[in-house]
Order: sequence, then C-alpha cells, then structure tokens
Amino acid sequence: MLSQLDLQSVLVLDIETVPQYRYFDELPSHLQKLWDLKTTYQRKNQETAEEFYGRAGIWAEFGKIICISVGIFVNDKKLRIKSFYSHNETDLLIEFNQLLSTQPSNLIMCAHNGKEFDFPYLCRRMLISGLEIPAQLNIVGKKPWEINHLDTMELWKFGDYKNYTSLNLLAAIFNIPTPKDDIDGSMVGEVYWIENDLERIKTYCQKDVITTARLIQRFKGLPFTTDDDVTFVD
Repeated sequence: MLSQLDLQSVLVLDIETVPQYRYFDELPSHLQKLWDLKTTYQRKNQETAEEFYGRAGIWAEFGKIICISVGIFVNDKKLRIKSFYSHNETDLLIEFNQLLSTQPSNLIMCAHNGKEFDFPYLCRRMLISGLEIPAQLNIVGKKPWEINHLDTMELWKFGDYKNYTSLNLLAAIFNIPTPKDDIDGSMVGEVYWIENDLERIKTYCQKDVITTARLIQRFKGLPFTTDDDVTFVD
C-alpha cells in the first residue's frame, strides 16, 4: 500500500478549531438564529442551541482555527514539525500560506479525515479572511487525479464509505505510540477559552501530526519515526 509514494513530497497537517465566541449569548442575534437552524437535526434529547454551542468549532461558519501543525519528511524516517498558532486566525492563515508558497504546487497534503474536515475548513476560513486559497488546497476545476490530497481515514476505508475509524484506533491496531497524556479533542475549546493555553493546544496538535505521519509509514510497510527522529522548528 502506497509503495510508490515519495514521503518527501508529502506535507502532513492537523488543525485545531474552537467556537468563534466563548459563550452562545456573545453571538450576534442573527447568528444565534442561524446557529439554531444549522444544528436543528444534530441536537438530541431536546438540547437547546445554546447548550449545543460548545461544538460550534466543528463548523467553519461558526468556528475558527487557532492552530495548524504541519510535518514534512526529511527522508523515510526523519520528520520536521512546525506549528502556526494564534488568537488571530487571519495572522496564522497568512503564515501558513507563506509556507505553502515556498512549496511545489503539486505537494501532497495529508491529514486524517482531511477531505471531510481539515482541507475544506481551511479553505472556508481563508475565504472568510479574504485570503487566496493556495494551489495545494484549491481543488476548483481540477480533475480527481489532479487533486493531491491524501486522507489516511479514506485509505483505510478501501471503498467502504460507511466506515469511520478514528486516528487513535488506527494507531492502536498498528501499535503506533500516541503519547496523548494531556488533552483530547473534546477539551480544546475549554483549554482555549478558559485556560487560554495555546501552547498546550499546539503540543496536542503536533502529536496528531506525528501519529498521522507514522500511520502513513506503516501503510507503506516502513518502521515508524521515533521520537528522536522528530525535529521541532520555530
């Protein structure tokens, strides 16, 4: 599997998102109504729109990106990690776009569930920020075989479109170490809005990038990167 893939042509990424406002009642009134309409069918057990607002970070229309972590393979074993994180979403998107501008347009973008979440979320938030979508993310007008997007969850489906498998589960069955000894995805909003700890969120995001990179290596039949093989770039 992926025997022909050159890892040095792959950029692995993960994003962390939160609701745009800490509390539902801080939303402008017209957006409160639109949030109510947007989530009507997602809410269960008579949950109100306000009670459901903690999940607003999942939707690009009501959330924002606070961290993007990327990993680039130096060779089949070594990995370089860099993160862009800020309270100002536009600033971090600009910095991320500047990185992509130094990379080839046919760079392969890879994420777990990236086609459903990370890639479209990035594009939507870039448009909202008035930024041009980088060539590596822009799929408009491209034929399917021209889109260099790699999704480790899609690869694992093998055409079984009803199947969802988390990154943590795949890591477990492939014996990939996942040192998530701190927070999980459900805690990101609280860590951001209550603890104001972007550094903690950045560390969590970087761990997902490393795990996804290791999963790609296992899909290729390679030994996975050790902690000593990972370099963090400022």
